[in-house]
Amino acid sequence: MIYLFMAYTAIWVLISVYLIILGKRQERIVKQIEYIKELQGKQMTDFNRE
Repeated sequence: MIYLFMAYTAIWVLISVYLIILGKRQERIVKQIEYIKELQGKQMTDFNRE
């Protein structure tokens, strides 16, 4: 019975770690998207000046 509890605990630990990794990856992607939008905005203003 102890093995079943240990396996159950291990699965939840793995799920928690995976969710943390996904959260950090999502934060990084959001920052990249904001940076790209900022670059596109600068390009559009530079294009309008010419």
